[in-house]
Amino acid sequence: MNKKIYVQNLGEMDYKAAWEYQEQLFQQTIDIKIADRKDGTQTETPNHFLFVEHPHVYTLGKSGDFSNLLINEKQLEEKGAKYYKVNRGGDITYHGPGQIVGYPILDLENFFTDIHKYLRLMEEAMIMVLADYGLTGTRSDGETGVWLDVGTPFARKICAMGVRASRWVTMHGFALNVNANLGYFDNIIPCGIRGKAVTSMHAELNREVDEDEVREKILKYFSQLFEAEVVLEKPLLAD
Repeated sequence: MNKKIYVQNLGEMDYKAAWEYQEQLFQQTIDIKIADRKDGTQTETPNHFLFVEHPHVYTLGKSGDFSNLLINEKQLEEKGAKYYKVNRGGDITYHGPGQIVGYPILDLENFFTDIHKYLRLMEEAMIMVLADYGLTGTRSDGETGVWLDVGTPFARKICAMGVRASRWVTMHGFALNVNANLGYFDNIIPCGIRGKAVTSMHAELNREVDEDEVREKILKYFSQLFEAEVVLEKPLLAD
């Protein structure tokens, strides 16, 4: 089993370009596993972790409801935002500047074969990061992601999650609101959940938060929880 995770920080990248790059890495890993099954071999499969920040974009999961996007195409254009229907789980969400997006492309057979455990450990990593800033992140029953003040009228989501998996290989991931402009969430019903607010670390702490520091903490706790070794790579996109 390969427990090394190769990390790339892609910086700011258009959502579609990052999605295509994810798909490329995802398919490469699946192709290795298909070939192994055919040949009766056991080749070591890679694990990747992509950090990225997207320009303003709304994405709708494969089982999401388009009516949860509250603006039309012209209004999207006026706000400088794009929209994509994507192949992850979950409903609609927003990505934009000031938000840390992480896409782990892991072969879970290198770790454990349990999608629910995978999601819970991702949530736990975010909860541990928030605790370092004095914020108490928690889970909300039946609602993937990380929240604050669950069970009160002030419940608000700070980290959204949505994944896809095939042959135990994952893609898509999480979006943690660090310094994001929360006004863009007003144009959707976030994650299809009515009556609950969205927040950010900036809003909760009333100050700008060092995003590089947050990325370092995410990797620290992710590696601990997954008992993995993280290896930093320079951003490199295949032609």
